Amino acid sequence: MAADPYSILGLARSASEKDVKSAYRKLAKELHPDHNKDNPKAAERFAQVTHAYDLLSDKDKRAKFDRGEIDADGNPTMPFGGGGGFGGGGFRGGQGGFRHDGGFESGEGPDLSDLFEGLFGGRGGMGGGAGMGGGFGGQRRSPPPRGANVSYRLQVPFVEAATRTAQRITLSGGGTIELKLPAGVEHGQQMRLAGKGEPGPGGPGDALVTIEIGAHPFFVRDGDNIRLDLPITLEEAVNGAKVKVPTADGAVMLTVAPGSSSGRTLRLKGKGFSRKDGERADQLVTLQIDLPADDADLKARLAGWHDSRNPRARLGA
Repeated sequence: MAADPYSILGLARSASEKDVKSAYRKLAKELHPDHNKDNPKAAERFAQVTHAYDLLSDKDKRAKFDRGEIDADGNPTMPFGGGGGFGGGGFRGGQGGFRHDGGFESGEGPDLSDLFEGLFGGRGGMGGGAGMGGGFGGQRRSPPPRGANVSYRLQVPFVEAATRTAQRITLSGGGTIELKLPAGVEHGQQMRLAGKGEPGPGGPGDALVTIEIGAHPFFVRDGDNIRLDLPITLEEAVNGAKVKVPTADGAVMLTVAPGSSSGRTLRLKGKGFSRKDGERADQLVTLQIDLPADDADLKARLAGWHDSRNPRARLGA
């Protein structure tokens, strides 16, 4: 079972949604595998932090976890708090009703008749003749166990993660399934595929798929944006030009304005990773003027020309 998600994120149970998001961002930035390539434990810790955030950022899952209805892995806990028998002390006699330790008295709480029918084989089984001991013995029969969960690591190429290209997974049993990547997919994020684990008497377990997004030769992820340093010639920078730029969706044409300097950043809308809401973020293209080494023609053209500006003045130099 996974560790307590509040402890993983360093939060109290009273933490707000803002506190949860802030703690996750801080830890994710610190532990991201791209910044800890020589520390394999950081990737493992990153996956734990992401799993904890996935649970606590979901209002419904968090509420169920706080009530003890699911565990830190998101699996349902045992009925009636998971104790042996009904509440450890069994049912206590009341004024014509039943009371579970910390539970419901006569006239209060839900109607448990359907549950008792399933346990005793009929609605009259609770008091028609044999009473509590007849056929039940004061013990609750444990449900049959589900099969084991199976963990997988899915390597997703950078570009396919950005475009959310469907991935195929070969399961331990030999079958294959097509997996749709979630919006806002992150490195180390875990996906749960219900019923795709090992078979068991109580039904199959789940498949737990950890996403690992590969690095790219020239794209870099920045939040949900993609950054790219784009080399341009001096002529293109001085006179302006339309240049071809690679994106995750294929090459597009980009207009470089006349007089552009190295370090200028241009934005290509909708060419980044998807956000949690499904909308695509942007690609940020930073221009880098690439000068030829020891070019005699360039030197001849610049002979007698002098730039009297001090481009470092704003730096105090």
